[in-house]
Amino acid sequence: MKLTLLTYVDPQDGRDVVVEQVESALRARKHDVQVLEVGDDLPALVRALEEQKPELVFNLCEQFGDNVQGDAAVAAVLEMLALPFTGCGSAELMLSQDKGLSKKVLAFDGILYPHFAIFSPDADLETGGNLRMPLFVKPLRGDASIGISGADALVRSSSDLMKRALQIHEECKDAALAEEYIEGRELYVGVLGNREPLALPPVELDLSGLPDHMPPVADQAVKFDEELGKRYHIDAGVADLPDELRARLQKVAVQAYRALRVRDYGRVDLRLTEAGEIYVLEVNANCYLEAKSEFAMAARAAGIEYDDLLERIVELAVERHGVEVKKPRPRRKKAAKDRERVVAVRQSAKAARGAPARSAVG
Repeated sequence: MKLTLLTYVDPQDGRDVVVEQVESALRARKHDVQVLEVGDDLPALVRALEEQKPELVFNLCEQFGDNVQGDAAVAAVLEMLALPFTGCGSAELMLSQDKGLSKKVLAFDGILYPHFAIFSPDADLETGGNLRMPLFVKPLRGDASIGISGADALVRSSSDLMKRALQIHEECKDAALAEEYIEGRELYVGVLGNREPLALPPVELDLSGLPDHMPPVADQAVKFDEELGKRYHIDAGVADLPDELRARLQKVAVQAYRALRVRDYGRVDLRLTEAGEIYVLEVNANCYLEAKSEFAMAARAAGIEYDDLLERIVELAVERHGVEVKKPRPRRKKAAKDRERVVAVRQSAKAARGAPARSAVG
């Protein structure tokens, strides 16, 4: 297929490593791939898409300009241009980004989540249950642990809660989400598919080695500070779980995936308590596809190699959009050689029977 690989590129950091990995994997599957970098120029984006005329857009775009929630807007552009693309649409992305709204949807389906409150700078307080300290406070719509520092994010008093909420208002320009801190194991379950979603093996983030002054949460330091990770042996790996517990985690993940209408692929972040309760912390639509990420790691554990995983995402999007894939015709030179071989075989057979052979031209 003719694919456009759509990605945001930070002016300072350049392309994320995942772009080259995905491009290479798709080319290995004989796709015609063009990378289209998204900045903050909407007319330029529209022109480039109209010029490239892709049969499918492989959407890796996580933001637009300085807007870290701009992925939903980019998906809306693709929808307005009637271009088929991988992953969630604009409505689904907005739903999963708004953690307060997504929790309300989970509540409708009876899926367990931490009780929460939303502190908006220009709206009344919203609550979802009576809250008990400590509380974990983070931006309502943040991604990749942006604005989350474990030591500051975990609060134990009302005064600290208000200070933290105001800090998020000022620094992140977002509402603050305060949710009950759930003590337990940090687990991620990737889900692949649409009509019949496949839950991949759970991956666990081991935070047991963190020092006492750092709460066991996946904040920015845990996710991006390589020195910290090495020093305290922070690592993710396929979880060692009894079959029954693994099945329960996967069932909850699929329920949350379906409740938030995630399409093609996603990752569900969970907390497992000592009592065996499973809480949904977050549902990540269009999750990170880097080759060493938790999602790709889980796929390999399920016997799906990286190239196959990306090809499967393409297939799911093609099926969902109803894209007609044209099968390539054999090249003329090869077809001519095949005809010559057929004629030669026929001539040999006739010669063996004593019949006169026709020329290749005839």
